[in-house]
Amino acid sequence: MVQIIETIDVDVPVRTAYDQWTQFETFPKFLDEVESITQTNDTLTHWTVKVGGFTREFDAEITEQHPDERVAWTSKGGDTEHAGVVTFHKLTDTTSRVTVQLDWAPEGLVEKLGALVGAGGHAVKKDLKNFKEFIEAQGSASGAWRGDVDA
Repeated sequence: MVQIIETIDVDVPVRTAYDQWTQFETFPKFLDEVESITQTNDTLTHWTVKVGGFTREFDAEITEQHPDERVAWTSKGGDTEHAGVVTFHKLTDTTSRVTVQLDWAPEGLVEKLGALVGAGGHAVKKDLKNFKEFIEAQGSASGAWRGDVDA
């Protein structure tokens, strides 16, 4: 397993950052490798991603979710194995810190080589920068799901 931890500060209130993050179907707008996400129920999403030229599909189950604090998930079946958590921290009334921790098992030669040179960390850092630009340009979330999911 490879662990990636990346953090970014965004100039929106913590509620705005969190609410946008719960809109999984918008992820392709700021996550470069994500082709599509379909939310099938409150805790299950189906992902199609393209990594190193290879398309992979998997389901991700939300295992814990608390409004304005955290969203945790784990993959289920499919072509990839990973788990992660994104946490949200209020810095000021108008600034938030978003931290992503991702644990994943690289598969195949391309992913294993990428993991050796830190490509996954660079990708997550770039995706967080894209999220920052996306949410700051919007100024508000495109929707919200404020339900609680306990581990």
